[in-house]
Amino acid sequence: MTGQRLDGKVALITGATGGLGTATAELFAREGARIVITDIAEGPLRDLSHRLGALGADVVTARLDVSSAREWDEVITVVRDRFGTLDVLVNLAGILDWPGIEDTREEAWDRVIDVNQKGTWLGMKAAMPLLRASGNASVINTSSVLGLVGSGAAAAYQASKGAVRLLSKTAAVEYARQGVRINSVHPGVIATPMIQDLLDDRGDQQPDIQRTPMRRAGRADEIAPAILFLACDDSSFVTGAELVVDGGLTAY
Repeated sequence: MTGQRLDGKVALITGATGGLGTATAELFAREGARIVITDIAEGPLRDLSHRLGALGADVVTARLDVSSAREWDEVITVVRDRFGTLDVLVNLAGILDWPGIEDTREEAWDRVIDVNQKGTWLGMKAAMPLLRASGNASVINTSSVLGLVGSGAAAAYQASKGAVRLLSKTAAVEYARQGVRINSVHPGVIATPMIQDLLDDRGDQQPDIQRTPMRRAGRADEIAPAILFLACDDSSFVTGAELVVDGGLTAY
């Protein structure tokens, strides 16, 4: 391991096998964290665990559907039994649905809200006793630039990510004097499996890339350092903030 910014800290990462989750887990491992990686995909979880172990990390895997309060309680029990503490929670699990208002199906709306919005709340709710006991904890919730501005599409996704933004702010106020900082990260167009088909189809002509001043998609390893900053003590006076990493997309 090459860094020490998370030395000795215990971090729980949801959606760990996705593009952002994997990049974040690998960076956390290099920075000295003990890591609990969770996802619904158990095979990829095992593969990621082996990679993190090769980096020298103390790593635990657990299957987690973030929309299930029962599964959250089970994972927190695993964390408590294995490490006895939790210092960092990274809520990265999320799903995307593209239709607008009229074309969004009710069942699709419910699933997006359950995973992106309810899952973030359930994670904070289940983990908060351990985070408060840490006395110096950080929660990083993943929103999006589509939690800041409208796009005319992705109605459920945008609603969920806007909710994550304000949920993070109100939680930050609630726990500011209890040793828990809570912030949101807002990625722009990032080349991850979630949108790779879209990028492959349109390339640099994809409209959101055309609206991005840097005229390219970001990489997962350009988001992970922002999450690391919020997780470590370098951001000790940062709470209730929105860290936008979007190549300038929302600068207009």
